[in-house]
Formats: sequence, structure tokens, C-alpha cells
Amino acid sequence: MSTHKHIDRICCAALLLALVLTALFVNGESFGLQKASTAMAYETALFDTSKVHTINIIMDDWDEFTANCKSEEYYACTVVIDGETFKNVAIRGKGNTSLSQVTNDRYSYKIEFDHYTDALTYHGLDKLCLNNIIQDNTYMKDYLCYQMMQQVGVAAPLCSYAYLTVNGEDWGLYLAVEAVEESFLQRNYGSDYGELYKPDSTEMGGGRGNGQDFTMPDTAENAAENTATNTAENTAADTTAGFPNGQMPDGFSGGAPDMGGGNFAGGSGSADVLLQYIDDDPDSYSNIFDNAKTSCSEADKARLIAALKTLSGEDASSAVDVDMVIRYFVAHNFVLNFDSYTGSMIHNYYLYEKGGQLQMIPWDYNLAFGGFQSSGGATALVNYPIDTPVSGGSIDERPMLAWIFADEEYTALYHQYFAEFIAEYFDSGYFSDMMDSVKAMIAPYVQQDPTKICTYEEFETGIDTLKAFCLLRAESISAQLSGAIGSTSDTQDEATLIDAGSLQISDMGSMGGGMGKNIGNSIGDDIGDPIGNGTDSDAPQPNNGQDTQTDASDRPSPPDGSDQQGQRPGGRPDGTPPNTSGDSSDRTPPDFSGEMPDGAPPDFSGDTTDGTTGDQIQGQTPSLLLMGGSAAVLLAGLAFALLYKRRK
Repeated sequence: MSTHKHIDRICCAALLLALVLTALFVNGESFGLQKASTAMAYETALFDTSKVHTINIIMDDWDEFTANCKSEEYYACTVVIDGETFKNVAIRGKGNTSLSQVTNDRYSYKIEFDHYTDALTYHGLDKLCLNNIIQDNTYMKDYLCYQMMQQVGVAAPLCSYAYLTVNGEDWGLYLAVEAVEESFLQRNYGSDYGELYKPDSTEMGGGRGNGQDFTMPDTAENAAENTATNTAENTAADTTAGFPNGQMPDGFSGGAPDMGGGNFAGGSGSADVLLQYIDDDPDSYSNIFDNAKTSCSEADKARLIAALKTLSGEDASSAVDVDMVIRYFVAHNFVLNFDSYTGSMIHNYYLYEKGGQLQMIPWDYNLAFGGFQSSGGATALVNYPIDTPVSGGSIDERPMLAWIFADEEYTALYHQYFAEFIAEYFDSGYFSDMMDSVKAMIAPYVQQDPTKICTYEEFETGIDTLKAFCLLRAESISAQLSGAIGSTSDTQDEATLIDAGSLQISDMGSMGGGMGKNIGNSIGDDIGDPIGNGTDSDAPQPNNGQDTQTDASDRPSPPDGSDQQGQRPGGRPDGTPPNTSGDSSDRTPPDFSGEMPDGAPPDFSGDTTDGTTGDQIQGQTPSLLLMGGSAAVLLAGLAFALLYKRRK
């Protein structure tokens, strides 16, 4: 029996320790014990890429909403996702060209689950974008680019295909994309995330994304010019095609142009959008701070300005997350999106900052693969030099990119990551399998899409062209890395370039095209054969509107062997570099039959739940484990106190 005279104090101290440990377990993140990322339930729900999901928008005033879409005014609606109902949800039109240039009411939409009810989410997701796939005959540019970004290890939005209905009537095949806002930040960086900005100048449609302030010059003329460009190349292998009056810009040598792109030659971005250091006055960076997506204090502004100053100096690499930024530009420079930071119109990216270090987050790739303006012919694009990847302007005026090529060590790392990406994604056979699998999955929905922006035949041609383009692009980059083809515009020799003269870039969709051709009709009109009963085409048909799903065993596995959902930024659960062996022996080829599983159609009634099912709190299981552990520690402390009290 204990007779220690201070036993009461010892017991009290033990109990106090138990309470402190309990507080740490329950509130660990508040004390700096954050996880690197947070598992979110929506990752494996809506963003399961093995099937086409269903989204039904229920609202009485759809016609009024559609007429006012360009105002970006919020309307209340009910949304049914894969049969699960969410009431009192906000919806508005979104985009720049995807909003201002639409002619058949096929707008892009933003859904905000928490707009009217703060606690409402879709399994942890606060906001969802529904992209109308405008100017993209392939239906795959955005999807493919985000998948590539995730593969190389970048924090990129999740996405999947969704067939939209309005009040139960067919509307079209859309791409559902995770909005880059709070849920995205929590998923990728944990609850202690940093600051998020979307740099954009007002003349480029900046701010919230106001399409009504965005004017695309001479879109019809540009589309015609783009078509003429490809025709000229295919018939005459003319490397000057795509430039005004057939003149190459200054600095062009060989087959890779410095594409100025029509009316945007020389770049249209302000210094702050280019991420250049101007001075220490926050007002000089209005295109950044006015477009902040997180609460931005004066200290946050000062820290970002200091990072930009460092980025423009000799120690630029200390202002960035070296690994993440290089990986971003590997995928970005592969897909040739000149409607971006590396193009002549400087926008369409997010800037993430924490602790004075910067990252780039990808956004809006519907004009990738040369679709922006008159971006030259297919051969020039396929061989576009990876070490001078800017169109319209120079690398030096883009400090977020310039530091990579200013240091041989970082250029070598950039080349290493490029080689790994080509080996894993293309040489392994994964890319070809994935493209065929996705085409088989979405083709029936494209066929029956009543508002589609191209014909079904144009879709088939577009997606086949995209696949061929990417394979040739990968071949050229491998040759650039080996030195067989020059990797800069002044070292390329036309005689060594990969020939892509048989490809028409405009077949994939381009600027000024696919604004809404009224190929299908509006809701309530006769659209012909309904989904599931099509007999007027050789295209594969969806079965009774049921979700199209490819069995997991039939899907091509990602090159790193991990699942396609539930990953840390870029799909690397442990953060390790990718395996570059190129061994694909364990990959099961996908099912290309296009057959869809039988089953009852989803319930679009809108009364399956009371609207609270979407209010899912992420990390529920880990929280329960923490609470259980805390309770065990507390009970142990009480037992210790009682035991020694009794012995006394």
C-alpha cells in the first residue's frame, strides 16, 4: 500500500496530464499537429472516374436562370447526384468564353452547396464546377490535362464525367470539376493551408470570372485562320503557317515557332499577373489581391510581395516549392496550353502561397494542344521545344518559369521529371489504354447529348486526333531529351522534326469553334431517340440512362500502380518520385467493348432524402479513433487516481 505523503498531488497531476493529452488528441491541428492532406469522402464518390455520373438539376425557373446566366446571378435549386438529393443549393453561370460566347444555352455552371446553408456540403465538397466542354471536340482536353497533372505529382482539381439532366430531361455530357476553393485546399494541404489567389486582369475577364467583361476578338476570323493554317501545313509542310501574312516571328529557327497567336502577340498580361516584382506597395498587385480566394491580411500581402521579390532575384528557387513547380511545368509544357501563364494571354492558373513559398495550381485546359488562336500547324506543335515553351513574349518576363532554365541543376531536374513522365505515362502503354477506355465510356453519352458542340463524327475524329497528337508529342520530347531534336527554338532543325502533317489541329476543337452549334435542341424539344433506345446510329448506346461504369479490374491502372482516387496531391500517397522502369506487365488492358451494365435508371425525383445527406464531415473515422484514444487515456488517469487513493 502506498503511503507517500504527496500521493494526492501525484494523482491530481496524473489526471491533469490525461486531460492535457485528451485536448491534444482532439484539437491537435490547433496546436500545429496537422496532416499533410485530408482524405475527403467526395474523392471516391462523384470523382470516381470509372463511370459517367448523373446530375439532375431541379428548379422551376430554369428558363429565367438560363436567360440570366451571363449575369452570374445565383439561383436556388435542388441537385440530385447519382440519386442522392441536396436541397437549397446555389447555381450560377461561370466562365469567360464558356459563358460569353455560348449561342445555344449550353453554359458552364458553378454549384455552391454551402451558399445558403454553411454546413451543407457534398461529402465534404463545398463547390463544384460543371464545364460545358466548349471548343473541345474531343470532350477530353480538360480531363486529360488534369489527369496528367495528378500523375506528375501536382495538386490538381479532381474531375469526372457527368450526364446532366434538368428537371429529368436530357441536357448534355459535362465535366464535373472540383472547385479550387476551401475543400480543395483541405484535401491537398490539410486544415492549416496557406493563401490562394487567381491572378487575372480585368480586361481578361478577371475577378469572379465575369464572362460579360470578356471580349474575344474576331473569333470567327481566328477559327477560319486556324483551319487555313492546318490545311496549309498538311498540303505544303509550310512551317510559317499560322502566322500573320505567313511571317515567322523574331527568334524563330527551324520548325518550332514562337507563336504570337493572332491579336495577342507579345502577351496581354500585367506585370503582377506575370508574377513580376513591381514594388512593395500592395496596390501595385491589384490583379492578384483583388482575386484572393482566401482571407488576405496585410501580413499575407507583404509575405507574397516578398516572395515575388525573391522570385525575381538571384535566389529565386527559395521562393518556390521547387519540386511542385517543376512538376507543374512538365505537364503544362507537354499539353501546350497557350491560354495560360506561358501564352500570350496571361491567366488561367491559381497561385498558392504558404510560408513565403509559391506553387502553381492548374486551371482551364479546354484550349490545350494548340487550340488557342492560330497556334501554328501540327508538326510545329508536336515538336514545340520544351526548353523555350513560351508563346507570345519571353521566358525572362515570366519569373515563375525563368528560374528553372537559369540554373543547370534545375533544368536537369526538369528534364529528369519529363523523362519519368514520358516513360510511365506513354512508353508503358497506359496512355493508349486509358484513352480507349474513356472513349468507350463516354461515346454513348456524346452520341445522345442534345446540346453537344460538335457532331458525333467530329467527336470521333477529334479524340482520335488527340490520341495521335499526344503519342507524337511524347516521341518528340523523348528525342528532345536525347538531343536528337533541339529542345529550344534556336536549336531545332526542320529535317529532324517528327512529322505530324497528317493531323489537323482544328479537328480537336479550337478558339472560335464549338460555341454551340444547336446540333441538339433545347429542353422540351424533340431530340429524337432518347437515351437507351437509340437505333439511328452505329455509336454505342447507354443503357436506360444508367451510370456507365468500367469495372475496376478492366480499367488501366495509373502508372504508379495506385488507385485513381484518394491520393495526395498528384496521386502519390507517399510523396515518392515515380517509378521510371516503364514495366507494364501488371497492367490489365481495359474493356473497349463499350457495353454498359444493366440496371435501373437513377432516381431523379428529388425526394430521396431531406437534403442533409451531403453534409458529410471529412475524416470521421480518424476523429472517432482520436476520441476513443482520448477516452482511454482519461479512463487510465482516473483508474490510476482511484487505485492509489484506495491504497492510501
